[in-house]
Amino acid sequence: MIKKVSNWSNYPSVKTDENSFSTISQFNELMEENSLFSIRGLGRCYGDASLSNHIISTLKFDRIIDFDLERGIFECEPGISLASILEVIVPKGWFLPVTPGTKYITIGGAVASDVHGKNHHSEGSFSAHIIEMDVITSLGKITCNSLINSDLFKASCGGMGLTGLISRVRFKLKKIETAFIRQVQIKAANLDEILDLFEQYRESTYTMAWIDCLKGGDSFGRSILMSGEHALPADLPSIKPSSLLIKPAKLKLAIPFYFPSFALNTLSIKAFNFLYYAKNFKKESNSIVSYDPFFYPLDAITGWNKMYGKKGFVQYQFVLPIENGKAGLVDILAKIRKKGMGSFLAVLKLFGKQESLIAFPMEGYTLALDFPIKKGLFEFLDELDKIVLDYGGRLYMTKDARMKADIFWKSYPHAAEFLQIINQYNPVQQFQSSLSERLLIKNSIETTDLINLYQ
Repeated sequence: MIKKVSNWSNYPSVKTDENSFSTISQFNELMEENSLFSIRGLGRCYGDASLSNHIISTLKFDRIIDFDLERGIFECEPGISLASILEVIVPKGWFLPVTPGTKYITIGGAVASDVHGKNHHSEGSFSAHIIEMDVITSLGKITCNSLINSDLFKASCGGMGLTGLISRVRFKLKKIETAFIRQVQIKAANLDEILDLFEQYRESTYTMAWIDCLKGGDSFGRSILMSGEHALPADLPSIKPSSLLIKPAKLKLAIPFYFPSFALNTLSIKAFNFLYYAKNFKKESNSIVSYDPFFYPLDAITGWNKMYGKKGFVQYQFVLPIENGKAGLVDILAKIRKKGMGSFLAVLKLFGKQESLIAFPMEGYTLALDFPIKKGLFEFLDELDKIVLDYGGRLYMTKDARMKADIFWKSYPHAAEFLQIINQYNPVQQFQSSLSERLLIKNSIETTDLINLYQ
């Protein structure tokens, strides 16, 4: 049946035919029946990476294969969500090695996006913790890791599902003693201060910052740094030992309808930024919180994407190399402020070093911004693209919905090698998506021209 599908940002949407499977043999049958398709999990990416005219869903292929309680090794099928994994591993004293800002994504999506979290500067992205995985390509099922069939492994981690179906993942967990986080929040008066704080807290396991994109003058780039460590039993003397690994129940909020388009504007964003910055009365505050509000604050608001209205929104996330980080952030934030294109959700993080083929992170600063779709937005983001490119940065494909192909080929230095690996394992390029079509990650005359120009 043909239906209309979009991902979390509600933009773009496509008319598609969607099928699902629960066994590898069923998936192989679908491969034989469909010449071109995309793989999709929970649809929590923000752009068009999992969209196409024909979608194969992994959500029924979601079993736990093995959980080694002693060594903290977890093995599963790709359709299981991080939320379901956390329900199993946290009570046993284990946690995800890396997690993004929502637990409502699948493991397959986590690998395909090579997700990062608040600990990239200290523990890398998700791919750094994979022991091995299986990928079903046009050549059949292939087991790979950083040593075995490493070309396929590198191209699949961050490869946006274009190398094949990630059908099994075996990865290392992190040992914890409680389900709580020791959190420190520090107010930074401006951009200089927040960047200094990131350096001061570089040894912390988890760091991130909310940043005000619209404030000028001496308060330009004012922020709140959030740092965290997994709490120990000694930090929680009032909680019974039997409850230390149990997450407290919390009331969920829900947004039942789409906000009108005029609700999000420069004035409302300025008001929100003022209140958010002012909520911390002290320069520094310390608290112990459950892991949910620390890692997944927006998951507590069901349907929060509806705040941006029926037209949807785009999330714009870029990374700048460490040597150009401050100068690039100054230019980009100044442009955002000048245009009045503020964002409620503006998250700044520090990345550590990462050698990768096609994954997004590089050592430097990454900023994620949400913009409601309105007249002039895409032209404005095209201008930001050029600034990011001038400073040696790149955009996150998982969040992207509108980047032009030349920006991708200029900013991902190993894109040609990535395409070669796709061709090696999927010579007919069955695994495609709206994103791969838009960015010309395929065999075409236009792609050849871009390779000759930029690679």
